[in-house]
Amino acid sequence: MPAFTRALAVASLALAPALHAAGAQSNDALPFGIGERLTYRVHVGRTGSTGEAVMAVTGPVDVRGVGTEVLSFDVTARLGLVHVTDRSKSWIDPRRMSALRFWKHESRPLSHSDQSVEIDGVERRWSESGGESGTTLSDAPLDELSFIYYLRTLSLAPGASLEVNRHFDSARNPTTIHVVRADTVTVGDARIPATVIEMRVRDAERFGGNSGAIRLTLSDDRCHVPLRMESQMPVVGTVVLTLTSYDGVPASCTGALRGAPAYVRAP
Repeated sequence: MPAFTRALAVASLALAPALHAAGAQSNDALPFGIGERLTYRVHVGRTGSTGEAVMAVTGPVDVRGVGTEVLSFDVTARLGLVHVTDRSKSWIDPRRMSALRFWKHESRPLSHSDQSVEIDGVERRWSESGGESGTTLSDAPLDELSFIYYLRTLSLAPGASLEVNRHFDSARNPTTIHVVRADTVTVGDARIPATVIEMRVRDAERFGGNSGAIRLTLSDDRCHVPLRMESQMPVVGTVVLTLTSYDGVPASCTGALRGAPAYVRAP
C-alpha cells in the first residue's frame, strides 16, 4: 500500500498540442481549490484487505514568500493483522502549478520511512532533510502528489500518447502517458462519464523493476475528479481506490456527482 500513492503520483503530464491536449487552466479556473475533500474506499486484491484514503486541499500557507495551497493524501489500510499508513503533503504555487515542498511518511510492518524535501524550481535544485540533493529538469517541478492535481488541469483526447519530464528528481523521468479510452463509472446511484489514462512510471524500488503501470479514471468534465485509481504492486497484487464521497464541489463541476447526495456534499 505505501508504494501505491508514490508510484501513482510519479506520473507527470504536460501539454502537447499535436496530441490535442488542452492548455492548463488559469489560476482562477483551477478544477480544485481549498476546501475540496475526496474520500476513497481502498481494496487490496490478493489479501482482500480494505481501507480508506482521503485527498484534501487546505491553506493558504506561506512558503518562502509564496502563498501555497497544501495538498494531502492519507491512506490507511489493514494487511492481515497489521495496519499500514501512507501520508503525504505537497505545498504548491497554484499560479504556476509548481511544488515548493514535499513531505511523506510511510508506516508498515517492522519499518517506517520519512521524507521531507525543499524544491526550488528557479534554481532547478532540490534538497532533502537527510542530506540528499539533486537537480530538476523543469523550472516548475512537481512531486509525487502534485502530479495528480496537475493532471486534473489538462484535457486529454482519447488515443493521445506523450512522454514528459516534470518530477523534481531527474532520475525519476521520463513518464509515458497514454489515454486509453472513454468510460462510464458508477458512483453511488450516479453514472459518470470518464476518461481512462494509463501511465508508465519509473520507480525501480517500488515496482521491483524499471517501471510500473498506473491507471487513473477521471471524470469527463472540467474538474477531472479521480474516480478510480489502480496499480499492480509486487506481492499484494492489484490495489484499487474507488471514490465514495466528494466534498467542496464547485457549482460548475461534476453535475452528475452533485446529483448523488449520499456521496456528495456541495457547498
